[in-house]
Amino acid sequence: MGIWKRLFGSDEDGVDYYNEGVELLRAGKYHEALTSFRLAQRETPEDEAVLQQIAITYTRIGMTDEAIRTYRTVLSSHPQTASAHYGLAFLLLRQGQQAEAERHLETFLSTPPDSPEAQRHVEHARETLQELRGAEGIAPEQES
Repeated sequence: MGIWKRLFGSDEDGVDYYNEGVELLRAGKYHEALTSFRLAQRETPEDEAVLQQIAITYTRIGMTDEAIRTYRTVLSSHPQTASAHYGLAFLLLRQGQQAEAERHLETFLSTPPDSPEAQRHVEHARETLQELRGAEGIAPEQES
């Protein structure tokens, strides 16, 4: 792992901190992954992929406010980044910000990713949006 070699004095050049962070994130080593992603960000500060991985890592650690801020940073520079809209929508739902979450789900679904691995996220977004819209149509006296 590049970060460990660097910390312990290896003079290895060209460490791929992004891929290292992805590996650490998959292994559940969230704080180590965050360190790697931050090092990757130093090399490419505006890289939307790095910022999104940071947001995902913050989410896994439970740092929701930081995750939301990071997704918003991605969207300020890259407003059509579907995965940032998706991640932000579900964080906003956790905070009870339904209207804004719906807007982000709608944006995500307006240009959904078409990769096979993304299909479960697309379906999840569609189902969630449908549930939210259904809940809006229920009058308070009908909710019992």
